[in-house]
Amino acid sequence: MKYRAEIDGLRALAVLPVILFHAGFELFSGGFVGVDVFFVISGYLITTIIISEMAEGKFSIVNFYERRARRILPALFFVMLMCLPFAWMWLTPNDLKDFGQSLVAVSTFSSNILFWRESGYFDTAAEVKPLLHTWSLAVEEQYYILFPIFLMFTWRLGLKWILILLSMVFLVSLGIAQWGAYNSPSAAFFLLPARGWELLVGVFVAFYLKYNTHLKSHSLNQALSLIGFGMIVYSIISFDKNTAFPSLYALIPTIGTGLLILCAVPKTLIHKLLSLKFIVGIGLLSYSAYLWHQPLLAFARHRLLGEVSDVILMVLCVASLAMAWFSWRFVETPFRNRQRFNRTSIFRLSAVGILMFSTIGLTLHFTNGLERLWLLSYSMEERRIYEIMKLNTDYDMYDRMYSSNCKLWAKDVSDLPIAEFDQCSDRFGRPLVVLGDSHAMNIYNIFARSEAYDFVVGLSQGNCRPHTPKVDCHYNSSADFLRDIAPLEPTIVYHQAGSYFFTDKNGNYQPSTNKEVFFDKNNVKKVDSYLNYLADFGLDVIWLGAFTEYGISPKLHPTQLKEVPRHSFRVFDQIDESVIETIGSGGSYKYVSFNDLYKITEQVIFDDCLIWRDKDHFSTCGEKHIAQTANWAALLSHNRK
Repeated sequence: MKYRAEIDGLRALAVLPVILFHAGFELFSGGFVGVDVFFVISGYLITTIIISEMAEGKFSIVNFYERRARRILPALFFVMLMCLPFAWMWLTPNDLKDFGQSLVAVSTFSSNILFWRESGYFDTAAEVKPLLHTWSLAVEEQYYILFPIFLMFTWRLGLKWILILLSMVFLVSLGIAQWGAYNSPSAAFFLLPARGWELLVGVFVAFYLKYNTHLKSHSLNQALSLIGFGMIVYSIISFDKNTAFPSLYALIPTIGTGLLILCAVPKTLIHKLLSLKFIVGIGLLSYSAYLWHQPLLAFARHRLLGEVSDVILMVLCVASLAMAWFSWRFVETPFRNRQRFNRTSIFRLSAVGILMFSTIGLTLHFTNGLERLWLLSYSMEERRIYEIMKLNTDYDMYDRMYSSNCKLWAKDVSDLPIAEFDQCSDRFGRPLVVLGDSHAMNIYNIFARSEAYDFVVGLSQGNCRPHTPKVDCHYNSSADFLRDIAPLEPTIVYHQAGSYFFTDKNGNYQPSTNKEVFFDKNNVKKVDSYLNYLADFGLDVIWLGAFTEYGISPKLHPTQLKEVPRHSFRVFDQIDESVIETIGSGGSYKYVSFNDLYKITEQVIFDDCLIWRDKDHFSTCGEKHIAQTANWAALLSHNRK
């Protein structure tokens, strides 16, 4: 295969935005699309090699996996090895256990499945996972287990049928990505069925260039390469964590990459740009740079308790390139030399690496991150704080929803026990219905655990708000249900996370409150419209304002829990005022500030109770504490005893 310097330049265009995105620089809010660029490049290069060898009758599946092992494993294992001492020194037992699980998953090329099950790619907790970025390697290797075998079985059918079958897979995969981005976003982001079509973009380019030449029109190549470059740059600066992805939006960077591979030919401006020596140099280091950047950033966030300055972040980005050069020079390059490492050596070393890291990972998992050794190093006070933190974090909120006599919770009306609801209605009359997102799950538990209300119903689930409707959200069905029970004169309490009412300067929700934030009036107006819609049924509707969020993961510093930072109070108090100003006084419902119900303070532990489960949800004992100390008179509910 003829070397194309501009492809290495394209790799630089892919890896730099990914690094800067993970570092948190707002200008690169869509830098995650660099992974999509890598997928297309990979699909193109690997397919070109495979079909060239098949056309010559030289393809060997053993040779193929030997090349993959030489390319992927040495640098990957080296970075994993270098992570071990820092994980031991800086990670908490809980995080060390998670790190152990990731070691096993990375070694078996299933880390995308692990991280899908654990959390979303854009979650704050994801920022401190040293091996999070290996999900894309897992997707590629899962794909390359299937793709060569597919070509081996279909090669005799001819080019036409191969392309027809691949086109069918492409459309199905793209359809899964589009549906999944809105209905199961984490699965769509991490898993092969929703990502395979991106590699197939590169596959189609490879087939085209195998049997055709580049376009002969210089003007057309110039225009299309500029368009392709613009599509990638647009995605990098315009997309953010709120972009539904990978959906049809992912066509923009992937088609853009395909256009660059097809049309960035010599004499075009983009070819000249991507062929610049320093850009090509970064491209040559791109794999190792990709491997190094996330561990450096994650360990820094652990060490500095999440508060990493922009200067340090930039230093770490540069450091990842320096470490990449070292890996490329002394690890990648030697292992690609067949004279230094033959096939047998490569396969043996690969097996040893997989076995070693899997063993270490399993040990960390089954010992709870070597917890007993850690506890020996803690003082009595540190051990007490650690046990409090451990007790009140690391559980699924859905498993802790309060259920008792006439305290009923469900994600949606369809899950509500209607017979029990009717019995409670006959017994107590008016229900109090708590409606909202995952923060409303906290609020439901607080109301249900209090002695102020006899009949409480919760209809709430995470990531569901009236201003960002999703297919499986509960607001339409809840409205129908509330209209039907209007004769019971229920009181409706709506509550949601306040961090979706402000953004950073690039429009990203849930930004850090220690930077400048911007109020989003549109989301407030959408909630206002929905609540007025409910009130028009003759319902008594209360909007319980957002509570001040902790903003810090307790697990980052399990023996030295920080107080709620002052900037959190400043931002959320301002949000409260801005919401009141936006909705005015002419609505059909009542707005009650959360501070009127319960005043959050800097204190995070009350009588051995850490009231925060994570950076923005109350713990179970926190719910109990608030239920016992809240000023229930602030709501003046019709449903009080």
